[in-house]
Amino acid sequence: MPENTVLSFEEKVSMKLTQLFASFGYKKFKMSKFEEYDLYIENKSFLKSENIIAFNDPTGKLLALKPDVTLSIAKNTADNETEPRKLFYSENVYRVSGNMHEFKEINQIGLELIGDIDTYSLCEVLNIAKLSLKEISENYVLDISHMGLLIGLLESSGLSYEVREEISGYIGTKNSHEIRRVCRENGVDETLCQKLTTLASLYGSIDKIIPEAEKLIVNETTADAVNELKTVCSVLKASGNAENINIDFSVVSDISYYNGITFRGFIEKVPGSILSGGRYDNLLTKLGKNSGAVGFAVYMDLLSYLNKDNDRFDADILLVYDKNTPAQEVFKVANDLRTKGNRVFVSSAVCKNIKYKKMITMGFVKGEG
Repeated sequence: MPENTVLSFEEKVSMKLTQLFASFGYKKFKMSKFEEYDLYIENKSFLKSENIIAFNDPTGKLLALKPDVTLSIAKNTADNETEPRKLFYSENVYRVSGNMHEFKEINQIGLELIGDIDTYSLCEVLNIAKLSLKEISENYVLDISHMGLLIGLLESSGLSYEVREEISGYIGTKNSHEIRRVCRENGVDETLCQKLTTLASLYGSIDKIIPEAEKLIVNETTADAVNELKTVCSVLKASGNAENINIDFSVVSDISYYNGITFRGFIEKVPGSILSGGRYDNLLTKLGKNSGAVGFAVYMDLLSYLNKDNDRFDADILLVYDKNTPAQEVFKVANDLRTKGNRVFVSSAVCKNIKYKKMITMGFVKGEG
């Protein structure tokens, strides 16, 4: 039977993504629904949501329903990974969903690469992220950035960590007015302030933005960031994998966890990013691990914004038969319809709670049924 007559759109995307990850040699990671509460509370700023469902197990230990998978993978990583560890997951996480202000069980699919992260590793993960978006829709964009450019600029400012975080947040919202205000109130040099506001506004194609990013170099950290971004982009272009990729330096993540390339994926008709990821060596360092790490997650709950015909109907055909019709005849007609790729709901009466595209009747005298 054809696959598309059985699976929902979300299920088909899930299957395609897991097959995609496996084709690159990633192995499925399976975890418990629960983790120790302390793991999440000590890394709340890493999470998408600060709300955590916690409870005591029979021994009195405080546990939490997992709001995130990456933290669990990082926790279960060896202290010093000498070989690359390539993992993917399809797990339910528990967090407050959107504007509904209530906890939801949300399916999240993603992958993590842990170990020695070199240029190829970064390009591989970015390419898989791009291919993941393409599996969902042809109308996608992958925006990439590099935290090193922001971190380097903030290093040269001499500002406190709290003020750096504040500026980072305003860069994420492209709020030039607030960036200037914070710089002014904290005595930041006007030239540096201008570079920060410029950083927030830079968006466009690789060829357009790289030369502009080079003008923002002020120290070794920013130089290294721009050079790595240039190298990664050149590899993606040379390998024919740079389509639908833009550079956007407002793609920022927590500066205490992320230290390199970050990225977000967008699909037409879906509000906000449906995919996000980046390099998070600092998280492993905080957990006492001596490894690099990069990965991303796809937020499957947002697929509900993509209306697909099959998901609006319970069946393609509602087959309604008169009770005097021999059962074997009903079976034959229903099976013939299914072999042609139809989803068929069979009933002896018209069902008001079934959504269908077409109704076929069997055995009724004209004017009946």
